[in-house]
Amino acid sequence: MLKLNRLLYSTVSDDSFLDEILPTDKQRAVLEGAKNIIRDHLKLEIRKATVSYLGLEKAITPRFRKQGSWRYGTCVQPAWAPPQQLDLDFGVYLPISAWEDHGPPHKIAPLYFKLVEGLLKGLCAQHGWSLRENGNCIRVEVASWGHIDIPLYAVPEKEFEQIMERALAANLLRKSANDSVARMDAAAELEEQEWDDFDAIVLATRLGEWKKSDSEKVSKWFLDRVKEHNEQLQRVCMYLKAWRDFQWKGGGGPTSVSITVAVAQSFECYAGRDDLALEHAARHIDVALRGEIREEGIDDAKEDFNRLPEEKRLEASGKAQALVDALRQARALRAGNENSATEIMIKELGTRLPDKPHLVDVDNGDSVRSTPARTVPPPVVRSTKAG
Repeated sequence: MLKLNRLLYSTVSDDSFLDEILPTDKQRAVLEGAKNIIRDHLKLEIRKATVSYLGLEKAITPRFRKQGSWRYGTCVQPAWAPPQQLDLDFGVYLPISAWEDHGPPHKIAPLYFKLVEGLLKGLCAQHGWSLRENGNCIRVEVASWGHIDIPLYAVPEKEFEQIMERALAANLLRKSANDSVARMDAAAELEEQEWDDFDAIVLATRLGEWKKSDSEKVSKWFLDRVKEHNEQLQRVCMYLKAWRDFQWKGGGGPTSVSITVAVAQSFECYAGRDDLALEHAARHIDVALRGEIREEGIDDAKEDFNRLPEEKRLEASGKAQALVDALRQARALRAGNENSATEIMIKELGTRLPDKPHLVDVDNGDSVRSTPARTVPPPVVRSTKAG
């Protein structure tokens, strides 16, 4: 049998699949720079408009939060760019004092959307970016290969202030200082502070409604799973997202969050063997993608993360099964068939996987030693609802 691990990941070289799918330093710099420009512009202009345009009682400064795959470390370059693009999610949060049963006053939501879209339209013209609609997000394309999605949220002002005071105090304590400079530094750090203590966060929709939504719940749950296992979980999610992009060139396929949740629900860590961890994960999502993907640890399993329509779920499951079969076939080959093993892997994962058969090793029992300690592997549970 063969070991395919070094094709996927290596700690001593930069010619693995992971190295090819990671965003480059330049791409990160471009997206981060654009995000900061957007933040600084919206921070000032939204505050100016909160009374005159939104009709709030006083001027309010919005806060911001990086979200999604950039938050929990699973962002990958697209396999086909364009039309696929790198995606950075950057939420805008408006602390509002007037809070009704289901969120802020109903009239604010459509005004909020129109305000931010108008502000971004001028900014895009200034920087040569493009403004797009994307569901309940505002999309700013900053390059042919990347965009920033901007969802608009509101939070209760009182709750926001209490949490910010606690976070500010914690930052100052860590700095072991209480002078004005330290306070300014700590306050600046809170511009993109990650908050997980909010009880009420609502999303403004294009239909002019408020929808209860908090992406941080997914992030927190997933990052807890990474602590439980290790960074191999993040890498396996990245391999599968890259596989999804390669297999669905024109878009579609399972969403990133559905892959992330499904993999983390039944993840098994295989020390030094990302190929075995990937095979196990692919075997699980083959089953998970056929039905609902819910998680008790995320909002009491109220949300089905499998956004695929019914007729597309079997197609996605079939592609996942093909990946499982390919990994098994490649690993089952004997020494001397490293070229064939590499070809099988490239067919499923794409040409970003290095065509370097010398990275394939002979498995001298490593798969047994790497397998999690158990007498008999448990069967794949067809229900994807965690308990």
